[in-house]
Amino acid sequence: MTRAFDIEAIRSEFPILQREVNGNPLCYLDNAASAQKPNAVIDAMAGQMRTSYANVHRGLHTMANETTEAFEQAREWVRRFLNAPSVNNVIFTKGGTEAFNLVASGLAGEIQPGDEIVLSVMEHHSNIVPWHFLRERHGAVLKWVDVDETGALDMAALEAAVGPKTRLVTMTHMSNVLGTVTDAARIVEIAHAAGAEVLFDGCQAGVHLDVDVQALGCDYYVLTAHKIYGPTGIGALYGKAESLARLRPYQGGGEMIEIVEKERVTYNEAPHKFEAGTPPILEAIGFGAALEWLSAFNMEEVQAHEHALYQRAIDGVRGVNGIKVHGTAAGKGAVMSFSLEGAHPHDIAQLLDRYGVAVRAGHHCAQPLMDHLGVTATARASFGLYNTEAEVDTLIEALHKARNMLI
Repeated sequence: MTRAFDIEAIRSEFPILQREVNGNPLCYLDNAASAQKPNAVIDAMAGQMRTSYANVHRGLHTMANETTEAFEQAREWVRRFLNAPSVNNVIFTKGGTEAFNLVASGLAGEIQPGDEIVLSVMEHHSNIVPWHFLRERHGAVLKWVDVDETGALDMAALEAAVGPKTRLVTMTHMSNVLGTVTDAARIVEIAHAAGAEVLFDGCQAGVHLDVDVQALGCDYYVLTAHKIYGPTGIGALYGKAESLARLRPYQGGGEMIEIVEKERVTYNEAPHKFEAGTPPILEAIGFGAALEWLSAFNMEEVQAHEHALYQRAIDGVRGVNGIKVHGTAAGKGAVMSFSLEGAHPHDIAQLLDRYGVAVRAGHHCAQPLMDHLGVTATARASFGLYNTEAEVDTLIEALHKARNMLI
């Protein structure tokens, strides 16, 4: 049953939102970096520790079976959230970064000198550096696709970049800096026509969009829990069955094997092939609880609420002289990156913090994009489903005060 979107009821489920910062009510607008956690997640993790905790999969006693059931139920929630065909398509990782590295490591044995990996200038470093490993160690060629003046992906440039040597197109589904939502279906169409696989960074998109990996047709999709109201230290990689079957194991140890002998080893099937050692059990259970909690809402209502907040913020900053907003592409998510002429983003963030307003400042692990924008850093306000219009007004008021102090 779908929950009614009641902002006060939602906020009451997040204990941290009741606190003050520097004598002011907390106005948390750093959701693109990490979102706060509802009681559903806190209680699921604490409750498991209090009542039924053991290691998973290999035990025969009651608590091992109970914990395994809770752990695998979390995998089922990821499957539902992404509409993956099977839980065997879902690999738990320690976050988005490990998921990218898993794919890069798994593909390394297939990469030949001159093979191409296509990515955009919007990518987070976690979706850049692993491909540099393949460039440095295996001779892969990285091909970059720019964005236009609004921050939208240049689709004509993408089509020109993808060719017969392209092995992988790896792109953000939603930019953590610009909020740009890429045309994922078209990206898949272009890549598959050239015989290349597609990986999407869904670490931002997962919490804001309704993601269906089967409808998209992508080969890989990456999620991280801590941006989806879940804990840190856990994420997930979706992979098509045939893609996962080809990937070499990323790490070796317990769980990922079938037989270990002195002279040979045989590997387990996916997903276990990629989950060596004791997994982040409690974190996975918290991840599942976060997805269950978020899935109770109508995502169209969530998107409408977040977009209204973003639009209110955009309308508000128009009255602040010297503000430049980066990223205005149509259909973008609720992320507002901005610069204030004559002021460093770090100073802006510190001054806003005096008024209880939490925003991010820096290059946001997206230095190629900063270079493209002609800046070294930006300030960023990012909105979640628990944010309110009053918090947006607090942000704008604090920005006016910060400007008067800095300029």
